[in-house]
Amino acid sequence: MPLFVDLDGTLIKTDLLAESALALVKQAPWMIFVMGIWLLRGKAHLKARIAERVSLEIDTLPLQNEFVAYLRAQHASGRAIHLATASDACLAQPVADRLGLFQSVLCSDGKRNLRSEVKLAAILKITNGSPFDYAGNARADFPIWARARQAIVVNPGSGVAHGARQRTEVTQIFDDRPPLWRIWLKQTRLHQWMKNLLIGVPLLTSHAFNTSNLMAVALAFIAFGLVASATYMLNDLLDLASDRRHPRKCRRPFAAGNLGIVPGCIGMVLLLLGGLFLAASISLWFLLALLSYLALTLSYSLYFKTYVLIDVLLLALLYTVRIIAGAIVINVDISSWLLAFSMFTFLSLALVKRGAELVTMEKLEREGAKGRDYQLSDAQAISSMGISAGYLAALVLALYVDSPAVIGHYSHPRLLWLLCPLMLYWTSRLWIKTSRGEMHDDPLVFSLRDRGSWIVFVAMAIVTFIAI
Repeated sequence: MPLFVDLDGTLIKTDLLAESALALVKQAPWMIFVMGIWLLRGKAHLKARIAERVSLEIDTLPLQNEFVAYLRAQHASGRAIHLATASDACLAQPVADRLGLFQSVLCSDGKRNLRSEVKLAAILKITNGSPFDYAGNARADFPIWARARQAIVVNPGSGVAHGARQRTEVTQIFDDRPPLWRIWLKQTRLHQWMKNLLIGVPLLTSHAFNTSNLMAVALAFIAFGLVASATYMLNDLLDLASDRRHPRKCRRPFAAGNLGIVPGCIGMVLLLLGGLFLAASISLWFLLALLSYLALTLSYSLYFKTYVLIDVLLLALLYTVRIIAGAIVINVDISSWLLAFSMFTFLSLALVKRGAELVTMEKLEREGAKGRDYQLSDAQAISSMGISAGYLAALVLALYVDSPAVIGHYSHPRLLWLLCPLMLYWTSRLWIKTSRGEMHDDPLVFSLRDRGSWIVFVAMAIVTFIAI
């Protein structure tokens, strides 16, 4: 009994049209308008024009591994398996070649969009009206299942499995996706919202505690979080290819195919609009600060990420913008001490991030970080610069403790000297962990999981509280 297999969302856990369109827009953002013109001539024409202009890394596309294992077993038993997809031939054929399981490939050709009833007609032409089985995942497959002897449902959308059962016998259902709420929770990276606690730093250092300021800082925290989550989603979309080659980042929702590109883009826009609307309700100046953060993030993601040193300076600046925004929210002047301490600290953390990536690449025996302009030979220089930046932050802290500026805010300012060795220890610990290859590629995530870091943070909080 021949088995016809859908490609997008079934054999692979992503959509080739969305993947190729994203790749084209990444190459030339203005092509998004050209794609609208192509679409006027039909979806098949759109797919063909996009496919001939991009080169996807077929070998890293996420497969539905349970289903692929089933297909391999069926192929080994001598069953005839055919790939039937609405994707363009330029993309579908390489996927088929990657697996080597299919006797033929039915696909769109620039004139005919092989979907739903059109795909059914192509299948019936191959089988001469004889019985066949079909594996799919979407409502567009309903007409095919209505004529199929049996159905195999893979990673189905809402109501798809029920709809398939109403049309034919469903023999197997393959679904390897985590719960949807968990996918979105992971993709929005709520743990990264911890970075937005920096918005409250000016409130702590100025001791300007009152109900109004606390409420404003809380709303600003949420606004920054929503916009930051949107930018993380954009960054993941732009980094799809490199993430899929990474030993850990390949498990991110977009890279793993657990979250589709189209719903992801919709969610990204909603998060962005929600954050900007909330920022506007706080103050115009805070909205401008958030827009500045957004502009810096976009320039980093779209352009400067690949430039040595400029990327880490921008990362440090993105952290510092949060502190500046926090000062704007409560309408206080930000001190030069705080700005200097912040820049050196965040520069060290940004260099930790790059250093950890290079250590990972060295273990994988690669020459450099994909998507970056760093080489393994840069590791020692990055380590030296990062350690120096962290120690300079400790020096700034020491100079601040010994300055007249500290007297008006603390009853026992001399106790703040204890913060300096704690800062030196924490910086040194991060870099030793990095050099050993024990550092997470995000130093914030590492710090939140690291018992030694928590001991340092708690000790710093106790010292500061007693000094007040």
